[in-house]
Amino acid sequence: MALPSLASSHFTFLAHPYPVSMTQPLPLTPEGLTRLQAALEREQARRDEARRVVQEQMEANENESLDLAAAQEALSGAEARIGELEDQLARAVLLAPNGGTPGQAALGSQVRLLHVDLGRELPLQLVSAAEAAAGPGEHGAALVSSESPVGRALLGRRAGDEFVVDLGRLQTRYRVLTVED
Repeated sequence: MALPSLASSHFTFLAHPYPVSMTQPLPLTPEGLTRLQAALEREQARRDEARRVVQEQMEANENESLDLAAAQEALSGAEARIGELEDQLARAVLLAPNGGTPGQAALGSQVRLLHVDLGRELPLQLVSAAEAAAGPGEHGAALVSSESPVGRALLGRRAGDEFVVDLGRLQTRYRVLTVED
């Protein structure tokens, strides 16, 4: 499936857990696209199994069966998730390599942060909310949504920058160690 690339990976994101519009382009890394496609395949297999069980229960004339109700519920859930994944894949736009300013954190960037208070390094990749929800990242890096508090604070930062993330009663200080496109 050929997808258009974004000329720039700079976006304005609202602090909202779900897409504001289901027609907006969905920026994804190549790995994120692969994870979404794999999730769709898993859901389609789950749906097919639920359909098989529903059919078996109906043929056995057990319409009042708890197994039938559970299978119908599983089928409904799988179909809803398939619709959501198909929508995301239809809106997918691959992030252009080095689409942003080199050395500046943007969608798709691999970043190493230092949690200043704990002295711990945190490898992460800055991704869209849909990609972060699709599954774990590769190479041990956590997938951090650009819409999360850390992700919003990280956008546009460079190696050496320090920033504080305020989570209500908790403030956490980070230092950017590296940014790779």
